Amino acid sequence: MAGSEVIEVEHKYSPSESGALPRLASIQGVDRVGEPVSEQLDAVYFDTQALALAARRITLRRRSGGPDAGWHLKLPVAAGERREITEPLGADQDAVPERLRQLVLVHTRNHVLVPVARIRTSRSSTPLYAADAALLARFSDDRVEAQFLLPPAEPSRWREWEIELADGPRALLQDADEVLAAEGVPVSALPSKLARALGARYPGEPAPAPKPRRRGPASDVMLAYIFQQVRALKVHDPGVRVDAPDAVHQLRVAARRLRSALATFRKLTDTTLSQFLRAELQWLAGTVGQARDTEVIRARLKDMLDAEPPELLIGPVARQIEEQLGTIQLQGRAAGLEALDSDRYFRLLDSLDAFLAAPPLSGTARNEALGTIGRLVSADRKRLKAAVRSLNGGTDGTSQDAALHDVRKSAKRLRYAAEAASPIFDKQATTLARAAEEIQEVLGDFQDSVVTRETLLMLAAQAAADAGIGFTYGRLHALEQQRGNEARVRFLDSWQNSRPEPLHWE
Repeated sequence: MAGSEVIEVEHKYSPSESGALPRLASIQGVDRVGEPVSEQLDAVYFDTQALALAARRITLRRRSGGPDAGWHLKLPVAAGERREITEPLGADQDAVPERLRQLVLVHTRNHVLVPVARIRTSRSSTPLYAADAALLARFSDDRVEAQFLLPPAEPSRWREWEIELADGPRALLQDADEVLAAEGVPVSALPSKLARALGARYPGEPAPAPKPRRRGPASDVMLAYIFQQVRALKVHDPGVRVDAPDAVHQLRVAARRLRSALATFRKLTDTTLSQFLRAELQWLAGTVGQARDTEVIRARLKDMLDAEPPELLIGPVARQIEEQLGTIQLQGRAAGLEALDSDRYFRLLDSLDAFLAAPPLSGTARNEALGTIGRLVSADRKRLKAAVRSLNGGTDGTSQDAALHDVRKSAKRLRYAAEAASPIFDKQATTLARAAEEIQEVLGDFQDSVVTRETLLMLAAQAAADAGIGFTYGRLHALEQQRGNEARVRFLDSWQNSRPEPLHWE
């Protein structure tokens, strides 16, 4: 079986050991019930000793028998819905395929994956067809024998029904629930066979994020936002490892939002821990984002070269840019992947988990959210205004560039602070976040211009021996400088006409 990926949508049920099969033809949309097929399935489930995957409702198994024998990784998407990624069996029964190992590494970290349960299933699988002969779903009547493999190893057995959609609508499962409930068969309380096999060892549901309230504690606003960004970081980690589109950008944004929130809300938590987390998040965003930065510059320079008249492109500029920046991008990706496999990164993830599990809150964190959060967001707005005022102090171009970059960073911090405050400030906060984002984007264009000009100078210096090539690099630099000046003027005009409005809470 070649590697594949599908969305699995199914409902499981808990019948009695001797219960009769349900009236499958009475399920709405089912025109014909096919002949059952018997299968013998043997699956070994892998996890860490501490059941890190089970705690996140993830299952990883090696199953033989049946039409889909192979390695199966199932990641939760929604209730009754999982993303299933498969790989062939392979010769080594205990060697988890590298692709699957990478996809769960954000959860397993530096812990070894070991067999934790073996589940044998005697299955009778029955296809359910529509009137046009389309396969709607498969009904499985499973007799299950399970053995927990970690000490103390304990056996268990049970009967289970399962309806998995093929080409049928999701409404079919809802109707099946009603049909089976009428026959006294409830939907299973557990999401997987592994959960049943683990019994009392199956980890409980993780604590949900707090729901911020205007009159509730200020800490709930901070923790809800941090919870959201830690989740985003973990969601995008696997994508970075397999080079999925936009994954690096999204992971870095999550890291930056976390770092910014810890700065804005530093009065609500332990300062020492907050500083440690901010430093590590800065390292993570910088290291993983190296390849992305180079990719952006490559695309920017390619667009500029494509727009140039051919007679003004003197020398092999396009080839040199692709070769030099291509090498730098590959080196940056290697550095980013090395960082994601490092103990330093795993310690950061452990620290973030610990922060959310037992938040080290200050006395201020217990104060009413509306006023406390309002004042902290307002402090970030004042910080932005101070950064803009400092522009008048810079004289040379380098100082101005650095000062505008500080303004952009202050706008970004205000944007993220306002986003975090939106559950209690509603439209006020979203309007403020949008205004800060506009500043961030305009000055992002300016900063991209600064970095691109620095890159052009570097490339020109390396190509100094090629006669005539400096003309094209000089022209590109001048065009980029003009773009940077235009972005600076756009920002100054915007600041004069539409500055971010403060929050009001009194």
